[in-house]
Amino acid sequence: MRALVVERLAPDYAGCVVKKLPVPEPGPGEVRVRVRAAAVNFPDLMQTRGEHQHKPPLPFTPGMELAGEVDAVGPGVTDFVPGDPVAGGARNACAEFAIVPAAQLRRKPQALTFAQAAGYPVAYLTAYVALVRAANVQPGEWVLVHGAAGGVGLAAVDLAKLLGAKVIAASASDAKLKVIADEYAPDATVNVAGGFRERVKEITGGRGADVIYDPVGGDVFDESTRCIAFGGRILTIGFTSGRLPTLPVNIALIKGFSVHGVRAGEYGRQFPDKGRENTEAIWKLAEEGRVKPRVDREFPLDEWREAFETLARRTVVGKTIIRPDL
Repeated sequence: MRALVVERLAPDYAGCVVKKLPVPEPGPGEVRVRVRAAAVNFPDLMQTRGEHQHKPPLPFTPGMELAGEVDAVGPGVTDFVPGDPVAGGARNACAEFAIVPAAQLRRKPQALTFAQAAGYPVAYLTAYVALVRAANVQPGEWVLVHGAAGGVGLAAVDLAKLLGAKVIAASASDAKLKVIADEYAPDATVNVAGGFRERVKEITGGRGADVIYDPVGGDVFDESTRCIAFGGRILTIGFTSGRLPTLPVNIALIKGFSVHGVRAGEYGRQFPDKGRENTEAIWKLAEEGRVKPRVDREFPLDEWREAFETLARRTVVGKTIIRPDL
């Protein structure tokens, strides 16, 4: 089979190569999936340089989520049979075949294409844990979503609307905001390029946002502390800006807001019962056709570099997908 392999950690993906590997055999409790779609996430880019907290031993194949068809099952697997369409989390999705623990897979919802299903679980689970578990978003609250064009940001826009919140989608691109406005109908959009705190206060009648969803960090986090409502919640999802912000605690004291760090996977590991509830909740939404995961572009495996660059250059609205079957 062909797979993208990280042979050494280096900038500009210099240690990455597509090569032929033996088709792996599933072990006990495992499933071999013929990969139809693998989603690209920022941690995949970071792992090629060794900059992510999860550091797989070299060599490794990146890819956190996939969708495809069951090709073979290992001993003890009874929930799936060859031919079943499945989707879920993985550690090695950027390949023609991937070995995945059966417990990490779900049957692909009929409402989603393979590409949509591949890009669904990480983004929507992150948004669910942030908005439901950490922030307890209530109907009518103002939710400001930074990085709204990215995978986790767009999922938050979609989910916040389902929760009955009033959503402000934020991005530094008017073109991206138009796509979001046309396809997701947030209550307002804000271009953050020239600053955003006054515009957010204006939209919210001077109060500020009740919840701020921030996968960007850096200057965006700093300015967010200036337009959060009293008693509000800032959700720290990541730092795609490249700068880890710091918080003068006197600002939190004066404005009475809290900051919640969100790691959806770790939340599930710390609270297994709630983690299972979270997973069931997001897949139920998909099965009912109530969510709209957006695929921006699809690339064959040989064009993996171009796929990674759509995230690095922030040209994507939604998810970028690698198609090993093309």
